[in-house]
Amino acid sequence: MELERKSLPLEVKAIDESGTFEGYAAVFGNVDAWNDIILPGAFKASLKEHKSKKTMPALLWQHDPRQPIGVWESMQEDGHGLFVKGRLLRADVQKGAEAYALLQAGALSGMSIGYLSRDFSIDEKNYVRTLKRVDIFEASLVTFPANEEARVTGIKAADIKTIREFEAALRDALGFSREEAKRIASHGFKTRDASVPGEELSAIVEQITQKYL
Repeated sequence: MELERKSLPLEVKAIDESGTFEGYAAVFGNVDAWNDIILPGAFKASLKEHKSKKTMPALLWQHDPRQPIGVWESMQEDGHGLFVKGRLLRADVQKGAEAYALLQAGALSGMSIGYLSRDFSIDEKNYVRTLKRVDIFEASLVTFPANEEARVTGIKAADIKTIREFEAALRDALGFSREEAKRIASHGFKTRDASVPGEELSAIVEQITQKYL
């Protein structure tokens, strides 16, 4: 099993001066950009396990485990999806303060979860995967919602033609900083050519996944 990520437009219901905000981290019943459908009840077992251990998934910035920006105070399923309530540590964590300001200004437009698929079925005819049970490990505030490249299981190499596009994918899809993306790209690409074969990019992505994720 591999850790996956799923992004969606951020539906913030409220945010106050304490840094507390509410919204949906996942939505049920619709086919998303990855041809996945999440069924109601998919998070139930994972949330029950967190409750029994008195833990919560991490609240991260752009999926970066080095940058927790607050705490999730509650997560629960309702008829629409996974409703979450979090609190940004704006007074004590710089990135938490930045996230708060960006949310207030409407500059942050996405939320994304990191999870493992525990039980699912696949419609071979329509290539739609139905997620019946997932274990959630973190939920992040992200800049770009519904990014088709935002899954840990791979970057769509065929869509990346230049080293600059590769660096952008590393930043936007995987959450690396600008400097980290440049460093990884410089090691991964054998040339600064304007075009790189998809097979080489696929190999690079696999190496990145194993080394950094």
